[in-house]
Amino acid sequence: MPPREPSRTYDAVIVGGGHNGLVAAAYLARAGRSVLVLERLDHTGGAAVSTRPFAGVDARLSRYSYLVSLLPRKIVRDLGLNFRVRGRTISSYTPVERAGRPAGLLVGGGERRTREAFARLTGGTREYEAWQRFYGMTGRVAQRVFPTLTEPLPTREELRRRVDDEAAWRALFEEPIGVAIEENFDDDLVRGVVLTDALIGTFADAHDASLAQNRCFLYHVIGGGTGTWDVPVGGMGALTDALATAAREAGAVFATGHEAVRIDTDGRSAEVTYRTADAEGTVTAAHVLVGASPQELAALTGDPAPAPAEGAQLKVNMLLKRLPRLRDTDVDPREAFAGTFHIAEGYEQLATAHAQASSGELPAAPPSEIYCHSLTDPSILGPEPADRGYQTLTLFGLHTPARLFTRDNDAVRDELLKSTLAQLDAHLAEPLADCLAVDADGRPCIEAKTPLDLEHDLRLPGGNIFHRALTWPYAQEDTGRWGVETRHANVLLCGAGAVRGGGVSGVPGHNAAMAVLERD
Repeated sequence: MPPREPSRTYDAVIVGGGHNGLVAAAYLARAGRSVLVLERLDHTGGAAVSTRPFAGVDARLSRYSYLVSLLPRKIVRDLGLNFRVRGRTISSYTPVERAGRPAGLLVGGGERRTREAFARLTGGTREYEAWQRFYGMTGRVAQRVFPTLTEPLPTREELRRRVDDEAAWRALFEEPIGVAIEENFDDDLVRGVVLTDALIGTFADAHDASLAQNRCFLYHVIGGGTGTWDVPVGGMGALTDALATAAREAGAVFATGHEAVRIDTDGRSAEVTYRTADAEGTVTAAHVLVGASPQELAALTGDPAPAPAEGAQLKVNMLLKRLPRLRDTDVDPREAFAGTFHIAEGYEQLATAHAQASSGELPAAPPSEIYCHSLTDPSILGPEPADRGYQTLTLFGLHTPARLFTRDNDAVRDELLKSTLAQLDAHLAEPLADCLAVDADGRPCIEAKTPLDLEHDLRLPGGNIFHRALTWPYAQEDTGRWGVETRHANVLLCGAGAVRGGGVSGVPGHNAAMAVLERD
């Protein structure tokens, strides 16, 4: 029997069943509104899904997005989600060769161990004390800024007063983050570890005048009011499955395989045209909430498109037979890979990689970072791979803008993957290739995604994981009360491209739903 077509009229139509659209749907349905979710694919979840990418291997990987920090507990509580996260006992490990010997910096495992790790690397206590002061400052900012994400947008001055720390405001909101890093830290490796949070999915230099790196850094250190990044139990798909369940149980209707192709509105009522594999139809709604990118929103409404976005990351998923041994024998691989394992991310290495990519070349030493989900949450492995001691690895590469792949995406992907893994191998006591599991067809369990791959797979413009450059979390010209408004009174942007969007947060979905409920 063919799927039943959606009814014609709803209080709200959600375009896109990613995690933000699902949050909006759940809030509105729980408030008694009739809600339809139109999703182009045959499943919901968007980039926040768990899949089995390797044939015949029972391992559910968080294929695209993979860690949780920006999701407010308020949303989990409000929607009664059956969803948990688990903290990582190790924050990070960064290998390096010093005086011809393998060494590294392990952050986590308790204050004493972290202090000793800094002392071994730097020869004293200064860098550790600077680290404590610096992240004490960002922690205080996080406590004050994070709660505002689910409130109406504050003005810049209101947020500044809320931060109530002029030195912190200057370091994070006014001067390039490179200034604060260089003022606070001397060691190149320590500087690089700090800078990486400013470069996740963001192609910028530490001293970029646009402060794009500052905005990225801010969102990476305020999550949950602490800045910690947690592992989703059951994988990222556990979150979107819980959100879809909450929305359905509240009465929302889901139409997968239904691609929205046009929105016509007079500001009071809207008509959404959708297309399926073999038909076309329309539904009307008082409100339309678009969980897609600003570019897609413009295409749907016929408005001028915003400036194109550009992604700048390599995403690699792997399944291993065992964790590789490290050249630095002072560190257990189970600790080194449980946190964020930084590769070629010294401060000068990051600057060099950015300069090379800016000139149109692949970085000679591609910077990247890795973590092992299954060390913290073994539930993502089926019984057989778990019994055999398999582990997952997720790698996120920096400073690889989409422009580098346009000449030949497949060839450049292969070249970049090879050189990225070579940087990792330089710190291993055995080649990573020897540790890779194989799938049912005998192929190594490794897949890589460039920005162009993400654009193709998920319709992320330019492969940008944030849909566009991240925004400051305060009101600016034409941002509206909640940061989700558009020039059409009854069409809202509830995706990552909204103000305060980006990351797995649900914040734009929450704020779009609040904007609707506030008006009705």
